[in-house]
Amino acid sequence: MDTFQNMRAFSLVAQTGSFTAAAELMDKTTANVSKAVSQLEAHLHTRLLNRTTRRTALTEAGKRYLVRCERILEDILEAETEASVAQAKPAGNLKVHAMSGIGTHYVIAAIARYRETHPEVTFDLTLSNKLPDLLEEGYDVSILIASELPDSGFISQRLGITYNILCASPGYIEKHGQPNTPAELLDHDCLRIVNAAIPQEKLIFDGPNGEEVVIVSRFPFHVNTADAMTVAIQSGMGIGVQPISSAIEGLRNGTLVRILPRHRLQEINLYAVYPSRQFLDAKIKTWVEYLRESVPLFLAAHEGDLKTHTVY
Repeated sequence: MDTFQNMRAFSLVAQTGSFTAAAELMDKTTANVSKAVSQLEAHLHTRLLNRTTRRTALTEAGKRYLVRCERILEDILEAETEASVAQAKPAGNLKVHAMSGIGTHYVIAAIARYRETHPEVTFDLTLSNKLPDLLEEGYDVSILIASELPDSGFISQRLGITYNILCASPGYIEKHGQPNTPAELLDHDCLRIVNAAIPQEKLIFDGPNGEEVVIVSRFPFHVNTADAMTVAIQSGMGIGVQPISSAIEGLRNGTLVRILPRHRLQEINLYAVYPSRQFLDAKIKTWVEYLRESVPLFLAAHEGDLKTHTVY
């Protein structure tokens, strides 16, 4: 039994006073509407309508039931309208996860720009280098940096390609010298970002001699965010891996120096990941589209900055 449709049939019969009129409004036969009301009465074990050949009238139980029934039908209509609008107009709260480096240096600014044209969308942003469980933790979108994504069944959009670089402080270079080849890193203190998405014991370089691999075993310092790594490098603790977005300000003001400037670490991808493509909420759709348009511009701008502030 379709209780919702039966309630709708009963409500229309009560409003119009006619099974025929209700049938026309529902685009059904009079017999089908009569059957729907009879099924509802049998389900409730209560007569809702008194029927004669000339007129239809509500019973006392029918009058009470109609009040509740119409309230329920109005709530369902309102819920359906609200859900349909969500497909067309960006509104409501977006729960977003982003890895800390890209989150701090780009996502927050991107949210501010996005909300200039979509002010009815609010954001709940979490920055973490831990790969999230989107369904368990309730995220609408996760912005990840990874060589490749695990097979999760979620939808992913690649937003762009970037790479990490090596940096040290001027003071560290003055005291310990500067490596000229990737292999010489083994003679230096290397600082490690603890990041589930990008293992860093194995450093894979692309340089003048092609691909070179260095397996680093000496890590006097571990930390879990790129910005904390920036502070550690600027403090002279050693040579550290940096996303371009985290390093660029230090390269501009001279507190960081790029190490092995003719080499770049293995390319990594930026992804937007979300649970489903079907019936995608307008706020998720427009946010992902905005990221796809703006992230390549952001990466290109930082690449230009990097070339300007790197001494070869």
